[in-house]
Amino acid sequence: MPFKVLATETISHKALDADIHSAIPTEKVDGTCCYVTAYKGRPYLWARLDRKPNKLAEKRFKNFLHSKQSSKEFFWNVEEDFKPVPECWIPAKEIEQLNGNPMPDENGHIPGWVPVEKNNKQYCWHSSVVNYEFELALVLKHHPDDPGLLEISAVPLSDLLEQTLELIGTNINGNPYGLGSKKHPLHLLIPHGAFQIRNLPTLKHSDLLSWFESCREGKIEGIVWHCNDGSLIKVHRHHLGLCWPTPDTYMNSKPVIINMNPYKYDYAFDTKSLFNHFSKIDNQKFGRLKDIILDV
Repeated sequence: MPFKVLATETISHKALDADIHSAIPTEKVDGTCCYVTAYKGRPYLWARLDRKPNKLAEKRFKNFLHSKQSSKEFFWNVEEDFKPVPECWIPAKEIEQLNGNPMPDENGHIPGWVPVEKNNKQYCWHSSVVNYEFELALVLKHHPDDPGLLEISAVPLSDLLEQTLELIGTNINGNPYGLGSKKHPLHLLIPHGAFQIRNLPTLKHSDLLSWFESCREGKIEGIVWHCNDGSLIKVHRHHLGLCWPTPDTYMNSKPVIINMNPYKYDYAFDTKSLFNHFSKIDNQKFGRLKDIILDV
């Protein structure tokens, strides 16, 4: 039977222990998680790939969760209980290790990453936002001189090393931000924590609910608090019984400018690539992300 996760009136012990009151609140962006780290000696984009239990182990785990033994610890045999992953797969850094083996999280998955190879069709949308020849990535963030303006720019992959980012766009999670079209898909990377929330209310259930419902800035998928100890505390609109996506997202309330300099002259991008299309509209300003139409 499906179940809902709902926020309660009280702040969790985990959040209080991480000192959520002094944490930095940021917009939770609706996409798919990525990571930039070295592969074959060069900076590479990696796609999220969780290692999941095989059918027998998953059945055992679900039986355990539904039994009265929740106080006891579930025993995993990492070498036998999990489906195989590609040789190049690496576990996420925050995963606990036991005897050199990465251990599953509370959902029974081992979060990890696989490198996005240029011609891998499974990750073609990831691949569209990176150029390994020139080691660049297409990134959306605030304009450095104007917080009310968004900027799409080509960023050296080396500047993103060891960062996690969110891939958003036409073919990701139903495209809640309305980017591109089926004929001309558009995808972008957003560094995690890039969109800081300025006017968040107190951490009361009713105040947060009101903020999500009534404030322009509240038209977002959720909030991620970046705590001083490295912890991330998250709340989703669904946790408050609210719908997502919303018809008019906060991300689409700001104008956006294209900034491909200095790369548009120095590099010969593939004519079909997003890098080339953005180079053609360099310095152009749009009323919102939805308005960017790539005339291919």
